[in-house]
Amino acid sequence: MIKKSMVVKVNDKTDAMPIAMLVQVASQYESSIYVDDDSKRVNAKSIMGMMTLGLSSGLKIVVTADGRDEEQAIEGIEKYLCQ
Repeated sequence: MIKKSMVVKVNDKTDAMPIAMLVQVASQYESSIYVDDDSKRVNAKSIMGMMTLGLSSGLKIVVTADGRDEEQAIEGIEKYLCQ
């Protein structure tokens, strides 16, 4: 299991936070992936769950991945949200 703190950055790719794209990124991996903010934990592969987070630039989150490809999963989520 890997946990990594991240700060969401909005750029051209993530402007208006297309949550569906983030869920697609997460769904590429076999690992279980969860995103935590200060108040809740949601499955990164669940579009309904991810919509409840209200991701925006500057939000501090913790991403947890557990599984065979957990390192790649963390890197993929971080690349999408933070670069």
